[in-house]
Amino acid sequence: MNEPGPSRKENAVGTAHARHRETAARPVLRAAISLAIAAAILALPSNPAAFADFSAVRFPLEVIGLALLACLSAGAGFALLRWTATLFLAAMLFLKLADIGTGMAFQRPFNPYLDAKILTDGWNLLSGAVGAGEAAGIICAGLFAWLLVVVMFYRSLGGFRHLPTEMRRKSALAASILLIGLGAFVIQDRDRRNLGIEATAGPYFVHRVAMVKDSIADLTRFESELEQDPVPAGPHFQALAGTDVVLIFIESYGRSAIEDPRYTGRITGRLALVERDIAAAGLEARSGWLTSPTVGGISWLAHGTLLSGLRIDSQARYDRMIASRRRSLNSLFHAAGWRTTVVMPAITMDWPEAGYFGYDSVHDAHGLGYRGKPFNWVTMPDQYTLSAFERLERRGGGGSEGRPVMAEMALISSHAPWTPVPSLIDWDKVGDGTAFDIQAGSGDPPSVVWTEPERVRAQYAASIDYVLETLGSYMARYGRNTLFILLGDHQPASIITGEGASRDVPVHIVTGNPELMRRLDRWNWRGGMVPLADTPVYRMDEFRRKFVESFD
Repeated sequence: MNEPGPSRKENAVGTAHARHRETAARPVLRAAISLAIAAAILALPSNPAAFADFSAVRFPLEVIGLALLACLSAGAGFALLRWTATLFLAAMLFLKLADIGTGMAFQRPFNPYLDAKILTDGWNLLSGAVGAGEAAGIICAGLFAWLLVVVMFYRSLGGFRHLPTEMRRKSALAASILLIGLGAFVIQDRDRRNLGIEATAGPYFVHRVAMVKDSIADLTRFESELEQDPVPAGPHFQALAGTDVVLIFIESYGRSAIEDPRYTGRITGRLALVERDIAAAGLEARSGWLTSPTVGGISWLAHGTLLSGLRIDSQARYDRMIASRRRSLNSLFHAAGWRTTVVMPAITMDWPEAGYFGYDSVHDAHGLGYRGKPFNWVTMPDQYTLSAFERLERRGGGGSEGRPVMAEMALISSHAPWTPVPSLIDWDKVGDGTAFDIQAGSGDPPSVVWTEPERVRAQYAASIDYVLETLGSYMARYGRNTLFILLGDHQPASIITGEGASRDVPVHIVTGNPELMRRLDRWNWRGGMVPLADTPVYRMDEFRRKFVESFD
């Protein structure tokens, strides 16, 4: 005899229970997703180096606190919590992504007070490296991903509002116990090594606020530094009378180019060849190290530091320097009778800051007469820049008629993306630059080169090699009655140097006048083009004072 089956009523009850469980599962899943997103944002490392070792990552205690508050809040209170938590985590995610970006490029965290300008500079670099369309796509993709995460968190956090009352009560009790218990352990575990749990949000924002506060205080200190000039009123540089002085910044030429095992063979070999070539032309060199105030980019901070004798390590300091009466090295030469000029092939827009430095003439990218094709971001190859300088300011060699020249120049062929890399041609064939058109269209584009870190490094080394070869040929050809100062502006980004590289850059002083070279004896720099590891290192802001003292 068959047993009776369930009644219609029992079936209806079972179906209702199943629907209830299904309905309850959805807010539970949403709530869990919100907590997972919060945990991921709070635990996300802000230092790029941390991505190589996740052992230091800790579970954020704040996630438990968020769960507790979400379970206890209702109505307007829950709405306030939802918006507050969303905005808080959106800001933290943005700052951490900015930290990762500035960490990779400049080896430091993002400073909201000082770094607004580098957003524009970052666009200029990225669009120059991969193209405006691709750069816009990358930025839009990043913003969309950030917005998507924020929206997902906001919507999923709403799951707490639909949890069954009993479940919310039990979840709140469990979260309270965990928060109190684990919080007590975290307080006792001062080294943050044993539990794998840590409160992260508070210290992160406290540190960011402290960073901004320190930056404001630093500008106050800087005001007094502007008034304390160790260089007395001139005139100066009597020892250099009648000598042209050519100061050349070499883009991204850092200490790693000489000492890193990946580059040292090629670069020190090239420096040895340069030393041989200039010696054959009757020139000699002394080489040492200077510590740059910046790394990975923002070259103008290094320029301002060397020329003003002040440590210019932020845009705010630079802007204040520009508005001051601090005498630049250029203006000191101008006051002493030199004709001062600047050659800036990377400047493609208005440059009002030029007025501060005291130039008699300014040659930007448009004023150098280049008619060839650009090399991606690089507007023209360095050989053309040097050739144009000789044509415009020295007419083919040192010892210009009339006043001597003091020139500042920035060579940019070693600027990222390091493709294509130019090659040296006959100086008599440089012309208007169209001779470089074939080179400008050669090689793979940045979008291909930058998919392989090792290839990026190889391209970097090739670009530095090119610049040094060009400078060696240039000095041997045009170095009569001239004092050359060659130095890097900063180390390249960490993709080239690795994490933790120094901020030192090489500097070479080259001349054919032995008496001028003897004036550098007190610097204890090595003779030749290759500075040794134990060669004295000076801060870049010390150079102006030491140079004036040596040649007065």
